[in-house]
Amino acid sequence: MVIKAADMLIARRADTRARADFATWKMLAKLNGASALPAEAQDFLASYKQMLANMTDADASEATIQLMYKRYYAEMGGTGAPPEIHSRSGETSPDNGNVTAFRRPPAHPKPATSGPPAKPRLPVAMIFICLTVVYVSIRYFWR
Repeated sequence: MVIKAADMLIARRADTRARADFATWKMLAKLNGASALPAEAQDFLASYKQMLANMTDADASEATIQLMYKRYYAEMGGTGAPPEIHSRSGETSPDNGNVTAFRRPPAHPKPATSGPPAKPRLPVAMIFICLTVVYVSIRYFWR
């Protein structure tokens, strides 16, 4: 059996859409929002719950995703039986979910100055006071 490149592209898109839709629908069902889902989504969630009685959560999820994938493949114009899509090995594991831990980058040490030490700067208030004294003294002595 020869699989055309167009069919493989459709298969990848259908698989991605099935996985994304199932994850969304499953989350909405956990949040008690399943009644707001379309009838198609409710049907798939009902079949998922039936499969849960006989299988583990991961197996029931994968079986439901495969049913959705086959349906989406046909809807998107795929010809013949949908090709088998190998799941990515880098998918999230069940223990860490969809959460990505962000870490603060390590602090960079300040570069050491190899020259003479820099002169301390005068505070802005000192400069302002000096300028005010010079201005007042010039105005006072020129009268």
